[in-house]
Amino acid sequence: MLFYSYFKTLVGKEVTVELKNDLCIQGTLHSVDQYLNIKLINTRVVNEAKHPHLKSVRNCFIRGSVVRYVQLPPAAVDVEILHDATRREARGG
Repeated sequence: MLFYSYFKTLVGKEVTVELKNDLCIQGTLHSVDQYLNIKLINTRVVNEAKHPHLKSVRNCFIRGSVVRYVQLPPAAVDVEILHDATRREARGG
């Protein structure tokens, strides 16, 4: 639940999602659920030359099990929130 709680705080921020098939999609995080499924709006493919068929896609739903990495903007990373959440989860609550 730690990642789910953290990703909920990032709604509205610009993120880049790298999939297991090496596709990178950049967009605004619209929503995330408990399975870490991600909905992005205003999307664009990072390497459009390699994936021209995805040029017209503007919104997408990404199943959590196909995500390799989620790249966050440095300003969106609040280390104190992560420390507190980690401590709470370690205590079991």
